[in-house]
Amino acid sequence: MTVEKQDTTDTDDGPLDLADQELVRDPFTSYAHVREREQMVRGHVQGVDPMWVATRHDDIRTIMSDSRFTMDAATVPGAPVAHRTAQTWQARGMHPEHEKYLRAGIFDAEGSDHRRLRGLVTAAFSPRRVAALRPRIDAIATQLLDRLPEHAEDGIVDLVEHFARPLPITVICELIAVPEADRDRWGARSATLAAGVCGGELGEALAGMVDDARTLIDRHTTHPGSDLISDLLDPHHRDRLSTDELVSLIANLVVAGHITTVNLIANGTEALLTHPGQLALLREDPTLMPHAVDELMRYCGPVVRALPRYATCDTTVGSTPVYAGEAVLPIVSAANRDPAAFTDPDRFDIGRTRRGREPHLGFGHGAHRCLGAHLAQEETAVALTALLNRVPDLQLATDPEQLQRGTNPVNWHLKALPVRL
Repeated sequence: MTVEKQDTTDTDDGPLDLADQELVRDPFTSYAHVREREQMVRGHVQGVDPMWVATRHDDIRTIMSDSRFTMDAATVPGAPVAHRTAQTWQARGMHPEHEKYLRAGIFDAEGSDHRRLRGLVTAAFSPRRVAALRPRIDAIATQLLDRLPEHAEDGIVDLVEHFARPLPITVICELIAVPEADRDRWGARSATLAAGVCGGELGEALAGMVDDARTLIDRHTTHPGSDLISDLLDPHHRDRLSTDELVSLIANLVVAGHITTVNLIANGTEALLTHPGQLALLREDPTLMPHAVDELMRYCGPVVRALPRYATCDTTVGSTPVYAGEAVLPIVSAANRDPAAFTDPDRFDIGRTRRGREPHLGFGHGAHRCLGAHLAQEETAVALTALLNRVPDLQLATDPEQLQRGTNPVNWHLKALPVRL
């Protein structure tokens, strides 16, 4: 029988505290020190079993695509393996009865289950389907920009609250036909789940989202329409989802399907406004926008770390031994600034991908690469294009050093982005 070995290998200063505020405030710089010091280190979070922490680009590509690593702790041969994601959510305040939705989700599935779940929704997020959504995304962006002056005080408005957040939540709610009157509540609960809060507030937000998802399923069952959830509920569908799988899918689509885009739009706007040379290049040549979005996801992408993977056998990552059942946490923000993979990685360069593909890991890699990547890229491109065209003199309304970031160690995000119109 294979058992999980509790390796106690530490850094010189002990295991890495993954909730350390320096890592949260500036993961690019702080994890760079870890990446340069050792191939992998041990990390810990209160209430969660230890994990290996991977920070190097090539190592993480391997971990994300190699069959020796799995997303599903239950598929590791031998003794039961602690499910780090479930432990993390439990430590944050998730009600125990909601753990089943983590295990029923597309993110935790592997093999035929993963192919089944992913296959059911992949078509809705294909490049062709996403391109067809562009006019609607543009219309939503235009409506939000029309209203910006109404929210401004002395010409200053919070771009997160009034533009970056409502645009993608509106898009994803339209895709699954959430009634318009309910969308603010869905958006607020999703924002709570992604903000890094703990305790009763998180537990209640997750419970509310589960209840809302079940209500949405009942509504679409009784009154089906031309939306993704109605399609999945079609009794003639060959691979129907269980109710738990569908609840999990809806929650994942709403949270993961919009929060990355919210933060990419906000982080990207700040990066462009603090790099006037790059902004000028983009204004001179708007065809650079897809390259700019790709570079923004690499340079200041909001995804700090991906979900843990579990070794299915005794193996190595580089020269580091990893035993069956041990968890490895991929630090995406460190991989995307790895000088072994990118030339001058700390330089923001919107023409970078024009000169040759240097594949970042902002949307993951392998079979579990983010299925909403095309949608996130399209929404961000539309949002930034519309914003820069509408407000040609846009500028930050505060010193960049004064901008406040959220406390979630998983997502690097701005609490607010005050700009002067």
